[in-house]
Amino acid sequence: MQVFKEVFSRSIYVISAIAIFIVLFVSLSTISEYFFFSPYFILNVPLSGLPGFLLIIAIAAMSGIVIGMNVYRIKTLRKSMKSMGGGFLGSIIGASAGACSCGSIGFAIISVFGTAGGIATSFLTNYEIPLRLVSLAILGYTYYATTKALSFECKIKN
Repeated sequence: MQVFKEVFSRSIYVISAIAIFIVLFVSLSTISEYFFFSPYFILNVPLSGLPGFLLIIAIAAMSGIVIGMNVYRIKTLRKSMKSMGGGFLGSIIGASAGACSCGSIGFAIISVFGTAGGIATSFLTNYEIPLRLVSLAILGYTYYATTKALSFECKIKN
């Protein structure tokens, strides 16, 4: 918890985490057809879609936290991205796995890739919740690894 407080005691990391959260939340919610922008801005979360919507919120929040902590780590240690790329890789994998259900984009995939696109869209739609849980687990591990690395490399006491 001390590492979290140290990183987010600076406003630039809080602002970046909030910005990442908003961008991911809006984009994942739009792709999953919870947000509609035309003809009016509408948020529609049916009761059956509530678990997926809550997982989108969790994925967006964890991505903002983890990416903010990794930016802090890079700026503090001034090391190359190659030695610290795992944190960003975990964030990217976790966030992209959270965009499972393609909604209307799935129809475009089907038309472009034919049968393979149909199978992929069907798989992603059927296993939406488990894939989002896996992405949340990836982000959780990335948070743990980043916290551990920061406490070791930056000598922040837990």
